[in-house]
Amino acid sequence: MKTLPISRYRFFQKLQPLSLLKKITGKSVTGCLQVFSTSGCWSIYVDEGKLIYASYSEKMFEPLYRNLQRLSQEISTLPGGIKEQLRAIFETGIENQAIPNPDYLAICWLVNQKYISPFQAAILIEELALEVLESFLNLEQGSYEFIPESFLDDMPKFCHLNLRLLVERCQTPRSVGVSEREASRREATYRQTSPTSQSHPSQLFQINELKPKTTPKSSRTNSYKPPAYSINTNEHRDQRITQPPVDKKVYTIFCIDDSPTVLNAIKSYLDEQTFSVVGVTDSLKALMQIIRTKPDIILLDISMPNLDGYELCSLLRKHSHFKNTPVIMVSGKVGFIDRAKAKMVRASGYLTKPFTQGDLLKVIFKHII
Repeated sequence: MKTLPISRYRFFQKLQPLSLLKKITGKSVTGCLQVFSTSGCWSIYVDEGKLIYASYSEKMFEPLYRNLQRLSQEISTLPGGIKEQLRAIFETGIENQAIPNPDYLAICWLVNQKYISPFQAAILIEELALEVLESFLNLEQGSYEFIPESFLDDMPKFCHLNLRLLVERCQTPRSVGVSEREASRREATYRQTSPTSQSHPSQLFQINELKPKTTPKSSRTNSYKPPAYSINTNEHRDQRITQPPVDKKVYTIFCIDDSPTVLNAIKSYLDEQTFSVVGVTDSLKALMQIIRTKPDIILLDISMPNLDGYELCSLLRKHSHFKNTPVIMVSGKVGFIDRAKAKMVRASGYLTKPFTQGDLLKVIFKHII
């Protein structure tokens, strides 16, 4: 496929979206088709000609959450405050230049935490793809390139979608959301797929039994490490399924603050299904408790009697087990000197009081994902 270099993105040409889609499906290529226009960027990820994800740069979070809400009528495992948790992951992904698709990262997190099943993730991806393709098919001018390797290469794959059928659905009226009857019909169809036979070309999803992946790709230079999923492949290359993790990860958050009010606020902000919060008001007693608990992340108030946050952080960094444990300094001071002191004792981050639930989740997800 002919591509345009980055330096020529400003020189747009007349585009034929259907023709571009036919090129990547007809040749059964693997990678990411990126199309640029004055209004944004479309990214269409394919694996051997099958669509595994699609996104539009200017609209990522809102479509994701809207479609998740539609699915929530059939999902009883979504906790309260899920929107704030997702937004925190999303904003963290945007800040990290190595994560071009925080929306896909959020879907992986939902499955990892068992809030949704891999099958429900597939339905969510299908609905998002339909929205993206609807806008993409109306594109008249822009530039494009095809990237053989992409961020999703090392991520879980929840489905392989038939692009031709997706385009046909985009061109015909469709009802909003996925009804319970339709979801049941899809799941029944997928379960009937034979583990040893090729899927029928008219199937939208293609799923099969898997064998463990044994040979990782050595050419990856991306420093980002995806969630602990097992991505498996079969000798039937057009069929995939992702095995969810056996145990749900619960993160231990150790909070040290001489104010019980602040500790209670932190506990109320964090979902108990995802976080186990340990709160301590005495900084001297906290040191031994931290060593016993070995938390995933430490929230440390700076202004405390006897042993302040800077001193405690310095002591923790001298312990072999806590050299790399995320330590977040919490303070009402926002000055340059205070932040410089935090860096001097090798603190991982800084959270300013008063903080909202979103502020707290954002700084936590930044250091545990």
